[in-house]
Amino acid sequence: MQEKKFASQADLEEKKVSFDRLSDHAYAYTAEGDPNTGIVIGDNAVMVIDTQATPVMAQDVIRRIREVTDLPIRYVVLSHYHAVRVLGAAGYAPEHIIASRDTYELIIERGEQDMKSEIERFPRLFRAVESVPGLTWPTIVFERRMTLWLGKLQVELMQPGRGHTRGDTIAWLPQEKILFSGDLVEYAATPYTGDAYLADWPATLDALAALEPEKLVPGRGASLQDKAAVKAGLDGTRAFVTAMYESVRQGARAGKDLRTVYRETYAALKPRFGDWVIFDHCLPFDVTRAYDEATDFPHPRIWTAERDREMWRSLEG
Repeated sequence: MQEKKFASQADLEEKKVSFDRLSDHAYAYTAEGDPNTGIVIGDNAVMVIDTQATPVMAQDVIRRIREVTDLPIRYVVLSHYHAVRVLGAAGYAPEHIIASRDTYELIIERGEQDMKSEIERFPRLFRAVESVPGLTWPTIVFERRMTLWLGKLQVELMQPGRGHTRGDTIAWLPQEKILFSGDLVEYAATPYTGDAYLADWPATLDALAALEPEKLVPGRGASLQDKAAVKAGLDGTRAFVTAMYESVRQGARAGKDLRTVYRETYAALKPRFGDWVIFDHCLPFDVTRAYDEATDFPHPRIWTAERDREMWRSLEG
């Protein structure tokens, strides 16, 4: 029998890119549910938050930045370690690549395996993968919080808590109340939770809400440009994470095996979330991680390309 492919491997349609102005200092590069990039333009430098997956793909971000400013791109911020977010960094030739210490440690621990796994899962999102020079290594590593001044513009880099990964970093412009959340928040796009801390994630979302952002750039999905849209993004992400984890936890407590729990959780979530981007791709990884966390693995296990394939065969066989 032919092995079933990841749902995302059949996803070959290019997405329409939007470059949205949030303020004089903030822009969002979005593409209909593909990974987003945030741009902060200060008085003397540009900061890019998440890089796209390859240096060649980063060139389209740079082209759009150059339509609005000729300031140097000095800073790249990694919201977390996933390959699709970080491997384009070399394309910007930044002076500094900034990450949390937890993200730095995750790159050391599992960056190589994650890169191979993600490239196999998402071939379309790694266009010109041969342009990737290797893993992206931070040049500045911070603990919990770091303040940068781009001239008079204040940028706060913070680890608000564990969620999508243990190293999640947000960029916050307090003067303008604009938040770049990375994959802690998604909008009409299915959260990937394969490396998540699901019990912690809702409290981390509460910490983001407490900032009272007026605009928000999620990890995937459209930029959120008013308070109602921001609330919808936060609430939607929380609803998915909570419903998915609770379904899996109940099944695990009842002694059901992973395949049964996956099928029951898929059926429970499909009516509400099934039209979100990459639902069919993410859910096997999401349920597998949730089952781990609900049973014997409080910390996410490393995903390898082989583990991906074994999981898929197990759940869909």
